[in-house]
Amino acid sequence: MQSRSLTIVLALGLSVAVGNGSPLPAQAAQDNLSKVTGSIKVEAGAHMGSINTVNGNVDISADANVGNVATVNGSIKLANGVHAGQLSTVNGSIRAGRETRTGSVSTVNGQIFIDRGSDVGGNVSTVNGAIGLVGTRVEGGIEMVNGDLTVGADSHVIGGIHYDKPGFQWFSLGNKAPRVVVGPAAQVEGAMVFEREVELYVHASARIGKVTGATAKAWSGSEPPPKD
Repeated sequence: MQSRSLTIVLALGLSVAVGNGSPLPAQAAQDNLSKVTGSIKVEAGAHMGSINTVNGNVDISADANVGNVATVNGSIKLANGVHAGQLSTVNGSIRAGRETRTGSVSTVNGQIFIDRGSDVGGNVSTVNGAIGLVGTRVEGGIEMVNGDLTVGADSHVIGGIHYDKPGFQWFSLGNKAPRVVVGPAAQVEGAMVFEREVELYVHASARIGKVTGATAKAWSGSEPPPKD
């Protein structure tokens, strides 16, 4: 996972800038858009191809349909009902609204949140950041190193959960163990493998696969136990 930043940068390339950051017209169907500097906004209902920027945010309005979305230094935001390909950034957060459909979702330094009724057709991953899912189906797995994880109510993760071992610097700084919460009626079908210390809380109504490297603590009710 540590090499993901280089992979994303190489994939983006340095294409010639197009557009000026204003909303893209819906009639510009299936066109790709690539910029070096500047944010990109796609208007509601638009149909676009791949969207790339190096330094800037990407904002996809409701019910738009786009290809892969990537940035290096910037965040990605999807409004409700968006259909997109893979979502990737290096330094920035990714937030998807309700009933979105995407490919894999990845960031290196940033948080990920995906809202109710959404479907991810691949993995969800971050190195330094938290992940939160609500009523979301993940066809792949969840991959993390540092950061809390909430598999919220009614979420379904098919590919399991894997926490990789952090680098020596994180150990030497006394980094606090991440908190992993599996919520009411949530399912994690694959194995849950923890190569580092975590605090694992699993709701009494949740269903999970085999757990390695952690001991699950049961909880009930609508809210998880408070943090220490």
